[in-house]
Amino acid sequence: MSETFDIVLLMALPASGKSEVRRFLANVEPERLEKEFHIGANLQLDDFPYVHMMRRADDELAKLGRDRVFFKSGDKPFINPKDWGTLIHLLNEDYRDLMGKNIVKADSAADLLMKRIDAAGVKAKIEPRMSKIDAATMAAVLPQLEKEARAMLDEKHAAYPASFEGKTIVVEAARGGPHGSTMPLPAPFGYQYSLAEFDAEILRRAVLLYVWVTPEESRRKNTARTDPNDPGSILHHGVPMDVMMNDYGCDDMDHLEKISEVPGTITIEAHGQKFHIPVGRFDNRVDKTSFLRVDKKDWDPKMVADVTNGIKSATDKLYSMSAAAKK
Repeated sequence: MSETFDIVLLMALPASGKSEVRRFLANVEPERLEKEFHIGANLQLDDFPYVHMMRRADDELAKLGRDRVFFKSGDKPFINPKDWGTLIHLLNEDYRDLMGKNIVKADSAADLLMKRIDAAGVKAKIEPRMSKIDAATMAAVLPQLEKEARAMLDEKHAAYPASFEGKTIVVEAARGGPHGSTMPLPAPFGYQYSLAEFDAEILRRAVLLYVWVTPEESRRKNTARTDPNDPGSILHHGVPMDVMMNDYGCDDMDHLEKISEVPGTITIEAHGQKFHIPVGRFDNRVDKTSFLRVDKKDWDPKMVADVTNGIKSATDKLYSMSAAAKK
């Protein structure tokens, strides 16, 4: 079998350390990355940029006196929580485009992005929203989104590799439910819902690396990392507190592990099948990763060793589970 994972689903509450883990792995020498962590050169997919652009579109609509279509307000949760599924369907499309190295020509990257969001929303059982806005309003909104949308599209195309040999696709996402919820979380909240929305091919090929923090630690780190001048940043964006409490006040990963049919996995029913996805936990309840936001030359060697050991323990477990499943 391959020495590296095909797909790693990197999941946790916001500000748990997912992006810092991703940055750490990107700075590990390729041979060490493969030998010690079973991870090849990273091809990265992330749903946060879509959340950011949905908020940006809402903000531009609000400036024109129009109703927001995605979020209740600039610092509130989704109007329709099925948009958690919208985000997964956008990632599914990104995955298919990546595997097919699909180059999309678009006169307006912003228009393309809004059409993609509408189409993904339909797959999540939400009526189209941006396509129902009058042409004059869209003519005012789209130019304000074009620069960021074009950068997203160019970055996506530039990431297509010459070969997938030895590569690992890392898919990053955060999910949860309202503070104080009982398990199981009702759809469309939590990992059980969102994971089941992934394409079957992704679920077959994936292992899941879970960065384990408490909701309280997630909220603390979210406040600490927030840079209001850089809302689109992967490392420094902040999640509004109302969203932290109502969308990320808890998560269902522990519950899913406990009820899984196969120890060491979570069981996801989707596409008329059952998928047993191996799960490894990187314990970050006591913060091991915030230092990774600074320049690499300033990383403390002891802290690097702690992160290395923590991630390696989780990925070694995942590799053993994957090897056993393929026998």
